[in-house]
Amino acid sequence: MINRTIPPALKAIDHIEFIAPKKYEISPFASLFHTKEVPDETCRFDLYFDAGKCRGLKGIPNFVNGLLLSGTIEKSSVQIQEEINGKGGFYESGVSVENSVISIYCLRENFEAIFETIIDAIKNVAFIEKEVNEYLNDSKQKLKINLGKMSYIAQVEFQETLFQSNEYYSNTLKIKDFEEITTTELKEFHSKHYLNGLSKVVVVGNLKESVIESVISATRAISLQSEAEFESKIVNWKGEKYVEKEDAIQSAVRLGRILFNKKHPDYLDFLVLNTLIGDYFGSRLMTNIREDKGYTYGIGSMLAEVNEFGYFIIATEVRKDVMKNTLDEVKFEFDRLKNELVPNEEMELVKNYMLGQLLKSADGAYAMTDLFLSAEAQGKDLDFYNEALQSIRSITPQRIQELANTYLNWEDYTVISAG
Repeated sequence: MINRTIPPALKAIDHIEFIAPKKYEISPFASLFHTKEVPDETCRFDLYFDAGKCRGLKGIPNFVNGLLLSGTIEKSSVQIQEEINGKGGFYESGVSVENSVISIYCLRENFEAIFETIIDAIKNVAFIEKEVNEYLNDSKQKLKINLGKMSYIAQVEFQETLFQSNEYYSNTLKIKDFEEITTTELKEFHSKHYLNGLSKVVVVGNLKESVIESVISATRAISLQSEAEFESKIVNWKGEKYVEKEDAIQSAVRLGRILFNKKHPDYLDFLVLNTLIGDYFGSRLMTNIREDKGYTYGIGSMLAEVNEFGYFIIATEVRKDVMKNTLDEVKFEFDRLKNELVPNEEMELVKNYMLGQLLKSADGAYAMTDLFLSAEAQGKDLDFYNEALQSIRSITPQRIQELANTYLNWEDYTVISAG
């Protein structure tokens, strides 16, 4: 009989057994990744296109992505939605700086029918005038609402300023874009970046090989036929900028700098520094600015990544009267990490938190596929995460201080406050 008064022995996490997706070639520049090990009847498929915000101005990448299911010559948008919803499918799409992604969740038995509906809608979208106008009017109203939110204003200003050295990476949606856009421009973007821009297909689900082969066959004609190229030399503007809005009750703060992605040798160690300063509830910034000072409900930091670089960002919303104090406290925490060694007790707390989060993020086929995709985007494989385990376990307070002195210098930062 088990003695339940004795707790199980603790075991250090030193390795995770990952299940990697199987890779198929669609074209020399487009691949399909299939994770079959799903214990239930659910499925997901993702379509990645070289159609991110950096591929067009005037909001065109966002508009085209939003109109993909707006109807063909033979089917209305209502019919397309009914075909998806009637079979229990859930559709979502989004546009990042460098890619657009379409994702569908469904049951295995309906995978082929829903996939066929989606591919037909994307290939044959007609950009019907009524649908285009309704979508643009709706998007314009949403933008007007967002332009009244300090968090949105600060984020837009931050993107424009952080990426100021490149017109396509720094461009953001403006009200005037809705007046200048033409259907011809939408069709041209669609033809170039969707009918010839598929870069990756991801399938998660216990599907037969014949189904995967049919997906490859259906997507080959719209896949990339040459290697996509992305910007690698972005230089952020350095300094502090204030955007004033007289009727604002709160202020929003965004600050950061251009850094690196998983390809850089400092990436894994910097993730520990990022967690310490702002990426969990007990972080330095949360403890200081929320718990001690009461300036905000929340403040956080993250290291975002694109194909050839990354950027570090800290974000919060605070009362208008303590905006400057908040920036002073962020700078104080930068200097503290540069000048003082992190106590061993705090280091162990952060390490255990990060190890637990990594285990949690590897729980199940869907989660492991997402981990794989994050690594694969920078030419890594799943061994990258076991390297991360070792990096987390071995990092020292001295290494944290070294990184802080290299990457937490206030004069290198883009600092935006709006309020």
